[in-house]
Amino acid sequence: MDLLTWIIVGLVAGVLAGLVVGGVGLLGDIIVGIVGAFVGGWLFRQLGVTTPFSGLAGTIFTAFVGAVVLLFLLHALHRRRGGYGRRR
Repeated sequence: MDLLTWIIVGLVAGVLAGLVVGGVGLLGDIIVGIVGAFVGGWLFRQLGVTTPFSGLAGTIFTAFVGAVVLLFLLHALHRRRGGYGRRR
């Protein structure tokens, strides 16, 4: 996939995951979606499952699942540490 495709997949997956879990802004959601594609791919391989879709839809679904997991972890760390950018 070329860079534009990764950005589009990241945008779609990140925004959808942001709607489910709570986003971190448009640029943050895109980055979370792109990283979520790798997290989702790794997670699916570890579990031995495949996506129910093929092609771009399957890639977006995998990225969405990974982005949801990633956002969930980010929000859990955010609550635990008392917020992003907290000064000490």
